[in-house]
Amino acid sequence: MINALDCIKLNVADIATAATSIERLLGRTVIAGEENATVRLDNMTLELAPSEDGSEGLAGLAFEIENADAAFRTCERRALKPAAPVAFAETDETGVLHEGRHIDLDGEATFGVPISLIERAKCGRPFPRANAIGEGAVTGLDHVVVRTTHPNRAAALYGARLGLDMRLDRTEPKWGARLMFFRAGDLIIEVVHNLADEPSDTPDKLWGLSWRVQNIEAANARLKSSNFDVSEIRPGRKPGTRVFTVRNNTLGVPTLMIEPA
Repeated sequence: MINALDCIKLNVADIATAATSIERLLGRTVIAGEENATVRLDNMTLELAPSEDGSEGLAGLAFEIENADAAFRTCERRALKPAAPVAFAETDETGVLHEGRHIDLDGEATFGVPISLIERAKCGRPFPRANAIGEGAVTGLDHVVVRTTHPNRAAALYGARLGLDMRLDRTEPKWGARLMFFRAGDLIIEVVHNLADEPSDTPDKLWGLSWRVQNIEAANARLKSSNFDVSEIRPGRKPGTRVFTVRNNTLGVPTLMIEPA
């Protein structure tokens, strides 16, 4: 049913200020519209949208699908309580019209994480990718982190009901966590459960992002020169990877930069 992650929505207090922050963080141009702003990377789009209460943080996932009618029927059978498909149209910065349909899933059925499914009509041209600004620019998303208090419930949602491929289910006492990895296209939905927390019906939460870079030294230096507070480069948990943490100016989102193996 799901081919890839299409978009992540990020709520922000002020679009113009947030667009500037994200441009500096990712090293990619942000396209600002009247009501939102977007940055389109190799494997997904980040959409900045104004929050109603001035808060900032991750606010939703949208997955790419082939056929909205078929996906709607599947979601109904799997108790995801989908809303009927709704048509949309948008014009990119080059004037090309992109059309499609989207399906919103019930928030209770997705345990508090806003999830929608998007069918994009084939228009012959993809959305333009964001231009790099200097060296060490982000190329795409590596994984998005969801925190859960009920890991078996989350495993059933992302694996069985949404049909994502579970690549890892690992309980690691030295990290104090159970980690589950679900593949969506060429990136990962990482579901994390703190072992110190008893399973409960508390809603899950979209929590953090890990961005891919080709040259981690250049990315680290670029952010330091832009007054970001960054950690030193260190080995990642996956063998062969290297990572560093960005500690400020991330619009309320825990942020990691990763150089793949």
